[in-house]
Amino acid sequence: MTDDIAEQVGLLKRGTVEVFRENELAQRLAIAAKDGRQLRIKLGMDPTAPDIHLGHTVVLRKLRQFQDLGHKAVLIIGDYTARIGDPTGQNATRPMLSADEIKANARTYFAQAGKILDTTEARLEIRYNSEWLEKMTAMETVHLAGKKTVAQMLQRDSFKKRLQADVDVYMHEFLYPLMQGYDSVMIKSDVELGGTDQTFNNLIGRDIQRAYGQEPQIVVIMPILVGLDGVEKMSKSKGNYIGVTDAPADMFGKVMSISDEMMENYFTLLTDLPADKIAELTDPAKTHPKEAKVALGKMIVEQFHGARAAQAAAAHFDKVFAQKQLPDDIPDVIVPPGPISAAKLLLHCKLVETGGQAKRMVKQGAVKIDDEKITDPNTEVSPTDGMVVQVGKRKFARLK
Repeated sequence: MTDDIAEQVGLLKRGTVEVFRENELAQRLAIAAKDGRQLRIKLGMDPTAPDIHLGHTVVLRKLRQFQDLGHKAVLIIGDYTARIGDPTGQNATRPMLSADEIKANARTYFAQAGKILDTTEARLEIRYNSEWLEKMTAMETVHLAGKKTVAQMLQRDSFKKRLQADVDVYMHEFLYPLMQGYDSVMIKSDVELGGTDQTFNNLIGRDIQRAYGQEPQIVVIMPILVGLDGVEKMSKSKGNYIGVTDAPADMFGKVMSISDEMMENYFTLLTDLPADKIAELTDPAKTHPKEAKVALGKMIVEQFHGARAAQAAAAHFDKVFAQKQLPDDIPDVIVPPGPISAAKLLLHCKLVETGGQAKRMVKQGAVKIDDEKITDPNTEVSPTDGMVVQVGKRKFARLK
């Protein structure tokens, strides 16, 4: 390896779990440099949900690194495979999505992913796999299915668990990874990116490419970002996420809530800082943990909202949480006169989404009214002008 290629491989390996195979990646980069061609870097996106969070950006940031080295990102929108449903990590068959749901989710995904990716035509190609999968004949599908054995497909962990638990595995679920692999054939993928939950699918792609006479793609596996709870993967359904469209103050506040132990992981996967600087920031003997976390929060907010918003979010956090002052931008909410239960007041102020959530927040001691903690959801409140209602550390409303 030349020094330049070795440096590129080192950059691309940063923060990864595994590369299948590293020597192949080096060879492919060297050949591309010699021939003056772009590698085609594949990322499959199944539009099963519209919004993305920082967990999704881990692999998007790696895709951007390839783009910055001069290569082309090929974003595959799985509008056809989404109708099958990815069985990855599922203990039951996933419901199929409608065409309208898929299109709406894909539009939102593009807008949010564009905050990270270079979206110029020279660096990004967007393809829908219905282009080729919808045209496959029954015989072509049979030929594709003939590239792998049942025993090989049953190596997938989720299938094993379901069979052991006497839960049905349907034939169409075997087709999902095969069709995802066929996507790699159709776009002539050089490299495919994915999270650890996609390792099986991505490696199937290598096998399918071989079966169709192509050089197998290199597979780069990225870790799953741990959520704010420090236990489970970041997920909107688990409520432990930081959304890429979160307001700057909310985004910064959520970063400040992570444990000190999680900072190294977040710095590595969500910033471009070199390893020696991350080591310095996460060493309490060299940098106070709060100072390091403030730096992390600013870097993340700046990526999505700019430097000025990052500074303002940090100042807001310092005023509200460090100095325990009320924020300047509390929204006014008009309420009718007369007593109202604490839970209903939260719902009226839109500080919670449901009545059930309102009751939980009150019982958990997360609600204050004029700085007095409320612990009974049925507590009657008599609204007065200027009364401040607070839920958690970041949500406020001023009554009128």
